[in-house]
Amino acid sequence: MAAKRLFWSIVELIEASINSGNFPVGSRLPPERELAQRFNVSRPTIREAIIALEVRGRVEVKTSSGVYVLASQQSANLLKNINAFEVTQARALVEGEVAALAAASINEQELEDLNQTLIDMEKGKDMEAADRAFHKIIANATRNEAMKSLVESLWNLRASSKEIIEDYDSVCSKDSAKTIAEHRAIYNALKSADADKSRTAMHEHFHRLINTLFDAEETRALEKIKRESSEKRDMYSIKRQA
Repeated sequence: MAAKRLFWSIVELIEASINSGNFPVGSRLPPERELAQRFNVSRPTIREAIIALEVRGRVEVKTSSGVYVLASQQSANLLKNINAFEVTQARALVEGEVAALAAASINEQELEDLNQTLIDMEKGKDMEAADRAFHKIIANATRNEAMKSLVESLWNLRASSKEIIEDYDSVCSKDSAKTIAEHRAIYNALKSADADKSRTAMHEHFHRLINTLFDAEETRALEKIKRESSEKRDMYSIKRQA
C-alpha cells in the first residue's frame, strides 16, 4: 500500500507541474529516468504514474516518441465520476465472459503460467502483481484483441483516481486466503475447459470483492458517525462547561 501511495503522490506532483505550466500543453515529459531522479523514486513507480495520468487524460503515450501533455481535461473530468464499485462491476461483467471464452482456447503453457501466479500468491510474493498477471493471462487466452484491451483498460481504471486506489487498498490486503481460493477455482474451471463454470467462478470472485467494498464503506461511515457523535458529546458535556 505504501508503494501505491507513493505512486499516487507522483501523479499529483506531475499534474501540479502540468497545471502550473512547467510541463506545457503539447510538450513532451522528461524521460522516465530523469523523472525518477527528479522525484527520487524508482522507474517502475514513474511508469505506474504515467499509466494513471494517461487514463486520466492528462498525457498521451506515443510509442518510440515519448509522453506528451494533453490540452483537454474532458476525459479526466469524466473519470472523476467513476468509483470502485462501478469499476468492479464492469470487471465482473467483462471478465466473466473473458473467462468463458478463454475456457475454449487456453493452452497448457498458459495454464502453467496461471498456476505459477497461484504459487506466487501462496508464497506471499507481490500479491497485486500476481493478481494482475493472472487476469492478463486469461485475457490473452481468449485470442481476442478487443477483450484483451478491455481488460487492460479496466485494470488501468483502478489507478485512475485517489479514491479508487484507496478503496481497493482497503480491501485487497484482506482475506488473501479467500482470494487465492477463488483464483484456484477459476483456474480449475479453465483447466476443465468448462465455459459456464469459468464464468461462474469469475463472477463469484468479483461478487465477494464488491461485498467487501461495501463492508469497508459501511465501516468508514460508522466510524465517521461515532467520531462526530463523540465530538458533539464533548462539546455539550456539562463537565466541559464546569
